[in-house]
Amino acid sequence: MRYGIVTPNLGEYADPRVAIRLARAAEETGWEAFFVWDHLGFVRGVPSGDPWVILSAVAASTTHLKLGLAVTPLARRRPQVVANAMTSLDLLSGGRAIFGAGLGGAPEEFTAFGEPGDPKERAAMLDEGLRILDGLWSGETVIHRGRHYAVERVSLAPRPLQRPRIPIWIGGEGPPALRRAARWDGWLAPATSHDGTSTMAKSPERIAEMVATIRWHRTTDASFEVAIDGYSEAGDPGLPRAY
Repeated sequence: MRYGIVTPNLGEYADPRVAIRLARAAEETGWEAFFVWDHLGFVRGVPSGDPWVILSAVAASTTHLKLGLAVTPLARRRPQVVANAMTSLDLLSGGRAIFGAGLGGAPEEFTAFGEPGDPKERAAMLDEGLRILDGLWSGETVIHRGRHYAVERVSLAPRPLQRPRIPIWIGGEGPPALRRAARWDGWLAPATSHDGTSTMAKSPERIAEMVATIRWHRTTDASFEVAIDGYSEAGDPGLPRAY
């Protein structure tokens, strides 16, 4: 069991300087990871910061925190640009980067710019984009001709420090998300209430059932991480221990 902090890239946390202060304090007091959201909050009238800039600033200001996205809607970004940006973050941080990916829970962040808001379309773009990331991070020459993307004999350089690739963790809780998570390196489990209150909406038993579903779909014995987004009261280790 390891412990990390998840922060929005919205409101006061849109300022990378705030994230730097928080991350330094977290590292000094024993936290092990620092994750940020990836939202275009300004579409809904809320300040938002670029998660890659925020994580790069944190990487240069810390030494051992794992650094990740929770999560990036990959269909909203070009996979080749993400591959390059995440590689730079992995190099800057000394191999501490984690790529969290999902559909994106705010369709207006797509539709406001003329991009597809249909979840099935975004899911297809997500799966295709992940395959491109996997190929580019391998360092091999990539040839890809898909429905949404094309790559014509490109190899990424430099490669990420981590092998065989930067870990890919999948966010979401529906059956397609669990099947998708099984194909990659980890699952970001949404366990908190959707109304913004500091309460847990999924019990340890329910999380265990969903992990069992992922395990059933796994076709490899490679290591797999489960990250639970949650709250607990200070001085009460019971809830974290249960999960």
